[in-house]
Amino acid sequence: MAIVNRTPDSFYDRGLTFEEDAAKAAVKRAVSEGADVIDIGGVTASPGAEVDSDEEIRRVLPTVEWTHQNYPDVLISVDTWRHEVADAVCRAGADIINDAWGAADPQILDVAANHGAGYLCTDANRDPRAEPVRSDYDDVVSTVVEETTRLAERAESKGVPREGILIDGTGYGKNTVDHLDLVARVEEIVSAGWPVLMALSNKTFVRESLDLDAADKDELLTGTLAATAVAAHAGAIMFRSQQVLPTRRTLEMVACIRGMRPPVREQQWIS
Repeated sequence: MAIVNRTPDSFYDRGLTFEEDAAKAAVKRAVSEGADVIDIGGVTASPGAEVDSDEEIRRVLPTVEWTHQNYPDVLISVDTWRHEVADAVCRAGADIINDAWGAADPQILDVAANHGAGYLCTDANRDPRAEPVRSDYDDVVSTVVEETTRLAERAESKGVPREGILIDGTGYGKNTVDHLDLVARVEEIVSAGWPVLMALSNKTFVRESLDLDAADKDELLTGTLAATAVAAHAGAIMFRSQQVLPTRRTLEMVACIRGMRPPVREQQWIS
């Protein structure tokens, strides 16, 4: 799942793909590097300037329409918590609603059901774009499993297609130790019975774990890929990523190790 931000204030790219032409170029590059899903977002998760639903639609809709027209075989996900935005993008060809805020707007589940769209269930533990505060977890993994599976069951009961429902094994309101625990115990999340997505790309927990420079995003890639490989080997099936090609290669190598993908070439040297 390649991330394309139609925002001027993304924590990672600081508006690199805010302009429409830049967003189109990012989609084209992501597809060429092996992305299966393009995740388009119009509002950063961090607190900041108000972005109403009309402005959010204005930002993301042209990219959704263009991607749907030019890459009909690639799935389109839209990162939103608003049912109005979800409805507009689904009408334009979006396949998945990536709701990072745990159905804070409950009507978003009805929209997903009405359009037969997929839905990503996340344990957010705060209101959309509120100041980040770590929840008081007794066991972060158990809480994530409980909250995401409860939301998945609720989405299915609303009519969202079961085969389109995923659970997010990360989410907001977690510190570095929490994220490390979630990655280390992905098997427990997978065991809940729903397909698992992990959002690990260039996150703060990688920087803090390795004591890296926050200003140098390229330094975070190695740690991101290490966490990705661990989670993939444990059974997570989808990964949000800003760097598609190295992520794709990491996942394919894990699949080869697990016997889920044959090597492209098999050459045995005999002395």
